[in-house]
Amino acid sequence: MTNDDPTSSFYNDNAAVYATRERNLPRNRLDAFLAALPAGASILELGCGGGQDAAYMISCGFDVTPTDGSTELAKQAEALIGKPVQILRFETLDIEDAHDGIWAEASLLHVPRAALPDILDRTHRALKDNGIFHATFKAGEAEGHDTFGRYYNYPSATWLTAILGNGGWRDIKMTEADGGGFDGKPTKWLYVKARK
Repeated sequence: MTNDDPTSSFYNDNAAVYATRERNLPRNRLDAFLAALPAGASILELGCGGGQDAAYMISCGFDVTPTDGSTELAKQAEALIGKPVQILRFETLDIEDAHDGIWAEASLLHVPRAALPDILDRTHRALKDNGIFHATFKAGEAEGHDTFGRYYNYPSATWLTAILGNGGWRDIKMTEADGGGFDGKPTKWLYVKARK
């Protein structure tokens, strides 16, 4: 997210409602991600939202560093998981070889298309060798906004695979599934797995 856009405003202004909404935990994706990591592995979560995924990963014995770009959402997540949430904007991620896994469930979909290669490079650098990356995106062919004014990059699987491949990612796997979102509209989702 950029600092001055309606996407950031939405999450800050609606943090309590968004964080406490009825949401099905993505158990299958979480379990598959965690199964690919060593026990107790270090995980960076990009965009923790209300903190439900972080809480689950922590309960499974993993060393999770939850982050979010929204100060208000971070407060909601802290209340749930009982540990600090780092305020982090994707474009300021600047660590190297620090984590075994990175979990970015429905967060990088807000990165402007032009900035996505840089953010994915930053993500790549933050992982240890052979580290595992998970992300989900709303699929499409062109960037746009939803009814709440939130920006989405809406990538196609082909477009996103090319960016990841050019960025040095290995073992790229991409699946598509129908689902929904906070706006209640039918959504085609892209589930991305890759390795450093």
